[in-house]
Order: sequence, then structure tokens, then C-alpha cells
Amino acid sequence: MASSVRVRFAPSPTGYLHVGGLRTALYNFLFARKNNGKFILRIEDTDRARYVDGAVEKLIDALHWAGIDYDEGPNKNGDVGPYIQSERLEIYRKHVEQLLQNGKAYHCFCASERLEQMRKEMEAKKVDVKYDRTCLKLSEQEIQNNIEKKIPFVVRMKIPEHRTIAFHDIVRGDVEFQSDLIDDQVLLKSDGFPTYHLAVVVDDHLMEISHVIRGEEWLSSVPKHLLLYEFFGWEVPQMAHLPLLLNPDKSKLSKRQGDVAVEDYRDKGYLKEALVNFVALLGWNPGTEQDIFSMEELIEQFSLERVHKSGAVFNLEKLNSLNATHLRKKSDEELLKILKDELAKSKFAGKHFADEYLLQVVTAMRERVTFVKDFIEQSSYFFEAPTAYDETAKAKNWKPETSYQLKLLTAEFSKLENPKKEDYEIALHKTAQQLQIGNGKLIHGVRLAISGVSGGPGLYDILSILGKEESMKRIYTAIETIK
Repeated sequence: MASSVRVRFAPSPTGYLHVGGLRTALYNFLFARKNNGKFILRIEDTDRARYVDGAVEKLIDALHWAGIDYDEGPNKNGDVGPYIQSERLEIYRKHVEQLLQNGKAYHCFCASERLEQMRKEMEAKKVDVKYDRTCLKLSEQEIQNNIEKKIPFVVRMKIPEHRTIAFHDIVRGDVEFQSDLIDDQVLLKSDGFPTYHLAVVVDDHLMEISHVIRGEEWLSSVPKHLLLYEFFGWEVPQMAHLPLLLNPDKSKLSKRQGDVAVEDYRDKGYLKEALVNFVALLGWNPGTEQDIFSMEELIEQFSLERVHKSGAVFNLEKLNSLNATHLRKKSDEELLKILKDELAKSKFAGKHFADEYLLQVVTAMRERVTFVKDFIEQSSYFFEAPTAYDETAKAKNWKPETSYQLKLLTAEFSKLENPKKEDYEIALHKTAQQLQIGNGKLIHGVRLAISGVSGGPGLYDILSILGKEESMKRIYTAIETIK
């Protein structure tokens, strides 16, 4: 495909970036990069009632965090800006005037009370709720008089009757709509702002968008948009409507059933690589068994033809699995950096740990963690001595004779000079032989004494990381504390 590919992500600034929005942005981004095209960010802020201050900055920040950078948009102006719709009002008004002059649109002065009454009557008659075109019958003089009286009005598009409106969707195939089922859509609201339907068509045309890639929820709007392209005499971009995101119970993904904001997942410690990988697979697959992808691999393999129609289930277990895998793929140096960042946010902030020490913790724990915070939460004993001991492990593994056994073991440890992992193992085996007990009897007691818990990395790894002096100190403390 040529470099004429131009796609856009056009969110409304209503608070946060939904994971569905992240998927739409990602697919547009991948398609643009795969085809040497341009990815445009456009802010659709014409619904002023839902506008949230600071939301634009949050959206851009979330996209940047995910590694989705746009080529044109706010603060990155190309030749077809502004990229914020509230700064384009004059452009929309000119196009509305053109439609009015061509008889493709008309003024509507109906008050909201009348429209509500009309809707109720149509519902009672069980007919399709559509505007009854009362204002289409107004004469030019009546329209002018109403405007002079400053009676509030909207501008509606005049939907042609008895038409089949068809188009080919890259994802869904051939789609048809009957014009008689379509309402005379409001194009310009009484506050002078355009509706989504007018603004999106005007902007996509003027910004030379070649492919419109967006969620399935916009599919029902397509016939209105196709008619507007026809009214203006413009070429229609190719379209692809992405499948819905679903909860495990197949209901539409919503905040009522869990987190839906990208920021929520970022704050919970999910890696951007994992979230992007996961979101990419919500509706697309490469046709192979591969399910672990870097951004570069996604760009290389992505195609709209492999996006499927059926809804995609948001499976949190899959996301967690991907997060663990991407975490383990990171180098020791990468994990060291993010572990230090995590420590700086934890109760250990301000406490110094040498890089060499932290790298040993990373090596011991990397196969056991799903999130970076697990390094701290699952093995806090690497950062502070235990102040309590797991009750179940204590009842099972700390017997009346354990204190005596561990005293003999510490006496053996004390003889070691600059011990390595293997030296602790030899010392423990030797002590077990002297006591004529199995190694496990000592291992469980020592683990509880130095970590406070019964699980974790290998005991000799923990001893080696903590070091002889700290390990012996913790064993003595446990002997004094556990009764």
C-alpha cells in the first residue's frame, strides 16, 4: 500500500482513555506504520456537556505511555489543522450553509418539549421514532422570521426516501441500510456546535483520511455519513468497524464490571508491552500460534483482513499471563531500573539497596512474579527482617526441638568464610547428619526464621543473598521470638 495511507484516532475528552479506545488507537497506529502512512490524533470535543478539563492531556499521556505516537495532532501540527474540533467551528458552519443552499439540510425550530411529546406518541403507536419533518414544510419567509425572532434552531440533514445505502466494510464485508429507517440527523446544534456526524465527515475529508478504523458501535451511523459524502460530492474513505469488547459473561465491557481505563491498568502495575500485546489480540490474530508480540512484531504482522467480526472477550487471566511473560523477557538491567522505581514508591523509599544486591533479588524472583510490585510484596524479607511469622508454617514446622537444631546450624554457619550458596547447603547437610534428621526438618525451620513465610525461592539462594551475618541474626531473633 502506498504512502497515501492516512488514518486517525478521534477520541472525545470525557475523562480517561478506555481500553477500547486504546485498541482503536493501536490498530490505526499499526496500520499506518505497516503501510508507511500517517497516524493522526484528532480531539472531538463538540459535545460540551461531556467535556472534562484536563482530559486531552490525560489521553495524550496514556497514548505516549503505551508507545503510540501520532504524526499530526495537538502540538504536532501538520497542514490540515487545527486538530481540535472546537477550533474548527467556522469550517463546519460553511459546510452546513452549503447543505442548506443545496436543499440537503433544513432548519428545525421544534422545542425539546414538542420533540419529547412526538417521541412518546410514536412509541405508543409502536412505530419507528423519527423526526416528523414539521419544519421541512416551513416557507423561506417563516424560516427568516424565526431566525430574526432569535428562536433557537438546529439544522437537520434531509434523508432521501426509499434508498438502499450500501458499502463494503473491510472487517464486516458488504453492509446495506434502508434510508426510510434513518432519522433526519441533527448536523448543527442550537449552540452552534456540530454533531459528531457532520464534524467527522468534514474532518475526515479535509484531513485526507484514507481509512476509517473505529469501533462497531459506529456502524449504524455509516449511512448518514455516506449520504453526507454524497451531498458534498466527496470520495468515501475505506472503512473497518472493529468488534465489541466483551466481559467474560459476553456483556459489553463496562466500568460497572471492572476497570476499563488505561490509567487503571498502568497504576496497577501492568507493563505497557503486556497491555498493548493483550489489546492487539482483542479482535485480531496473526493466523499462527504466536501470542507474545513486541510492538515491532505487531507492526510487521498486523492486517485489517485478520480482524474478526465477533466480539472479543476481555480475559484478565490472559492479561496477567502476558504481563508475567513480558516481565520475564526484560533484561536484568531493565528489571533493576523498574524495581528501583517501585521501591521508591513503597514503604522502603529512602532505604538504600546496592544495585548488586537488587540484581540478586531479581535473579531469584524473576520466574515467580507477575508484576514488578510482586518483587516487594512477595519477598519483603529481602528488604526488611520479618517481624511476624506465618502461623500455619509455624504450627507445622517449628517444633520444641527446632530452636536447639537451629542453634547447632548457626554454629556451623559461623565457621564459614565468605560463603557461597553451596557452602550453606553443605553446612546444613552436615548439621542434619549430626542430628540424625532429614534435611527438610532444618530447611523449613531456617526458611521460616529468615523470611517469616514458607514459600519463595530456594533457601540457599535466600541465604546467599541476605549474607551470613544477616541470616544468623534473623535465626537468633526467631529462636528468641517463636515459642
